[in-house]
Amino acid sequence: MPGLRDVPYTQYALANGLTVILTEERSSPVAAVMVMYHAGSKNEIPGRTGLAHLFEHLMFKGSLHVGDGEHFRLLQEIGASVNATTSEDRTNYFEAVPSHELELALYLESDRMGFLPGALDQSKLDNQRDVVRNERRQSYDNVPYGTAYEKTSRAVYGATHPYGWPVIGWMDDLAAATLEDAKGFFGRYYAPGNACLVVAGDFDRRLVGEWIEKYFGAISAGPAVPRLALRPPPLADDATLIFEEPVQLPRLYLTWPASPRGTRGEALMDLFTTILTSGKSSRLYRPLVFEEQIAQSVSAYADGKEIAGTVSIEATARPGTGLGLIEERIRNVLDDMLTNGVTEREIASAFNGKEAQLAAQRTTMLAVAGGLATAFTLRGDTAAFNRELERFSGVSPDEITAEARKVFSGPRVALNIVPAGGRSLAASPRKSRPTGGNNAA
Repeated sequence: MPGLRDVPYTQYALANGLTVILTEERSSPVAAVMVMYHAGSKNEIPGRTGLAHLFEHLMFKGSLHVGDGEHFRLLQEIGASVNATTSEDRTNYFEAVPSHELELALYLESDRMGFLPGALDQSKLDNQRDVVRNERRQSYDNVPYGTAYEKTSRAVYGATHPYGWPVIGWMDDLAAATLEDAKGFFGRYYAPGNACLVVAGDFDRRLVGEWIEKYFGAISAGPAVPRLALRPPPLADDATLIFEEPVQLPRLYLTWPASPRGTRGEALMDLFTTILTSGKSSRLYRPLVFEEQIAQSVSAYADGKEIAGTVSIEATARPGTGLGLIEERIRNVLDDMLTNGVTEREIASAFNGKEAQLAAQRTTMLAVAGGLATAFTLRGDTAAFNRELERFSGVSPDEITAEARKVFSGPRVALNIVPAGGRSLAASPRKSRPTGGNNAA
């Protein structure tokens, strides 16, 4: 790839199905370990949401041979960086350690993969359930605009689609989760056959291979977990939602169904949304924020996930400005772009930004480990990490405009969040959709 170096790696599988990915970089005495499980909130069921994120917490509460709190303590004592994250599609656990402490990191990850249920009891579940419920209150329920994303997702995907609930889960579901539910989720998804282990950085390949076999090789493979099929959002008609909340300024969220992760369509909309709002001279920022000064901020992004995707535009109004005017101006800009297209220069600028973003994924061993693990887990193709820029290459104005017409001429959800008593500031349901003239797809 022009401007990007390929990351060399070796990949193999243990007898129990655990995929191992190794990439060496000896320039610094640091090694990163990442274990990614192909399980996120989309693998839950209605009524039992939040289990994937709850397990992110439980995995640090001790396993059969490692005491409660010892995982963090042992790694922090050697100066390691350690954390975990949960998304709709996967959960990952990672640490960057001095290379001479790599065996410890591998041992700790293996023990909680193979021996966590034996140390999981009702007290730990209750404790971490309370932690997560408090996290939901502090980070979502009691934060301005904090539940906007889940409101939009519920409207776009519906209550029973795997993306129809928040990653952190619904409060009632968290309260209802049982120890049996938790152990069942672990038994189904936290197994070698549903995971990959990436080691990146400074290590001796022979020693690492021996340690991986020693610590992970005897863990039971667990049940086979088939990949979920693509499942586009079922949104058939426009929806307009209005919520009065304790916020200072009205904010509008517009969301359309779009292509899933890893597709050309997602790449095209990634570039298109960059053209829309990246930089002060971008198509939406310039008129809304700079020229007319009707918006405090505006942003757009493509959100491609494993089995479905969306494209969103968010705009926060200036004091006294209604969201109806904001949406009208957004529609005007979209109509112009869908009719007249974008320029080669705009595409080149957006492409350069994407190239820089992908280059940044190669600057640390943790970032490299995450990129390789994500490509394997969500794409089923580790090499896609090195080919990622190809999806964004060779884009013409006609191709990107055709994809934008397909997306923006379809149904959308408009979420209006307005200050209490400010319902009149919300946008009305739209009467027509952007089409881009007679050439709309």
